[in-house]
Amino acid sequence: MRERVLGQRGLAVSALGYGAMGISLAYGPSDENEAIATIRRAHELGVTFFDTAELYGRGENERIVGAALAPVRDEVVLATKFGFDFTGTRASRFDSRPERIREVVDNSLRYLGVDVIDVLYQHRVDPAVPIEDVAGTVQELVAAGKARYFGLSEAGPNTVRRAHAVHPVSVLQTEYSLFERDVEVLLPVLRELGIGFVAYSPLGRGFLTGQAKPGAEYDSTDMRSFDARFQPGNYDKNLEATERLAELAAAKGATVAQLALAWLLAQGDDIVPIPGTRNVRRLEENVAAADLTLDSSDLARIAEILPHGGYGARYPETLQPSWD
Repeated sequence: MRERVLGQRGLAVSALGYGAMGISLAYGPSDENEAIATIRRAHELGVTFFDTAELYGRGENERIVGAALAPVRDEVVLATKFGFDFTGTRASRFDSRPERIREVVDNSLRYLGVDVIDVLYQHRVDPAVPIEDVAGTVQELVAAGKARYFGLSEAGPNTVRRAHAVHPVSVLQTEYSLFERDVEVLLPVLRELGIGFVAYSPLGRGFLTGQAKPGAEYDSTDMRSFDARFQPGNYDKNLEATERLAELAAAKGATVAQLALAWLLAQGDDIVPIPGTRNVRRLEENVAAADLTLDSSDLARIAEILPHGGYGARYPETLQPSWD
């Protein structure tokens, strides 16, 4: 698989990465052995960028990812995240105090079974901690050899600029897909500063696989059971759009998921989607999207079908990130 370079400090990763959240969180029960087999198959197919976080099972997800990739540690880029409060004592639900960041990083190193974290993200902006303090702490961790690159997730332009002024930010990670387009307002700032972009949920929480069901048909532990895009009204409009996209994909000998990932790759060489799956067959389908080329007429047709994204908010109002 071709590589892409994110940021100006030499972070080189595969054009498509792998998001591991669904192994431990948000999409119902999973099987650890199947998850490990899927991660290892991703590496066999050329994926070198693997994304996890403290939040995903409080170390369980990191442990699985680390165990799966231990035999090929030197061939992959491991990303993890800090920033959530699990004590229930912080009103914002976030915790990026310097002492907490250091604690989480030490835990993540142990769970992953590695000596250094390749990409260390702040998972969500903590309104109670100046971003300069966060960036300064990450800078200390980089100097100590515990992390290599600094990333932010769901941060707005002012926050990105302030962090970048303290320690170079290599990547911003935020939801981006044919269904979710709000992040496009941030891309000019990232390109001005030379910061790469990592797109999570690039398949619209699975809607853009062509296998979506109404929200009520998902397990209660699956976030799609309450995701607005899967609810009556929105679901029907999104389904119609997906069916039209599937027709275009079929004409190119591709699936709708491959079309959606190829569209993201076509938005810039500084963008890397990280689709997640627990299924080897679905993984192989996703990886093949890296070889799908869309021409100007394909992109124009996609724009006609979904000019502004899908229908329904990506998070309930109480969980919506606010960008500053």
